[in-house]
Amino acid sequence: MVHASLRTIGLAGSHFGPGGAEMLLDVLESVVGPAGTLMMVIGTDYALDWVNRRPQADRAALLEGTDPIDLAAAAANPELGWLAEAFRQRPGTIVSHNPSGRFAARGARAEELMHGHPWNDYYGAGSPLHKLCEQGGSILRLGADRDTVTALHYAEYVARLPDKRRTRWDYRIATPAGPRHLWVECLDDDGGIRSWQDEDYFAVILKKYLSSGRARMGWVGEAPAELIEAADIVRFGAKWMEDNLR
Repeated sequence: MVHASLRTIGLAGSHFGPGGAEMLLDVLESVVGPAGTLMMVIGTDYALDWVNRRPQADRAALLEGTDPIDLAAAAANPELGWLAEAFRQRPGTIVSHNPSGRFAARGARAEELMHGHPWNDYYGAGSPLHKLCEQGGSILRLGADRDTVTALHYAEYVARLPDKRRTRWDYRIATPAGPRHLWVECLDDDGGIRSWQDEDYFAVILKKYLSSGRARMGWVGEAPAELIEAADIVRFGAKWMEDNLR
């Protein structure tokens, strides 16, 4: 699973944007080889996401008559950078059909990782993150922000904590029967499963994890890089949450 910042790596000038993304993806595919698989979280470009900041009772009326999302063709969330969209657009990339936690994968196990992605609790049991951990997958971070370790959302499900905060995201989705107002229920992956007043707790967990010496670390271009065992950081993160988010 890849998290990367093209700008931080230094893919600037003629190689910034689409050119830099294609260069990086070519390199990553050559590294994992035909027997390997690449995965990214890509989200969904959804202009009506502001509706989810309104009371749930108001959302159906606000969405009525708006353009529905076609999950098979929708662009990646632009907040995730051009790399996510370039990855989605590559021929042969398989995309999961969940408007909130949408993933994409390509390679030997892509179909297996994307198949059966849960609608609710899309980062929990049965999710691509769960499968990544069970299959011994790794997380490659290339200059990504410290709070960017999506696998820690799976740790939020694993952590043995009572009364985790939950939320709901509403959408208007294109279906074979026509547009429908649908919603997703899940742990609160925006505000967090518990109130936390300090730095984003994903960033705190990552810093503590890296300081423990459990990751392989180096440089790719101008970016600090870390290669992390997915299951290991999920166990580490779940334990930290159990100890600090009570």
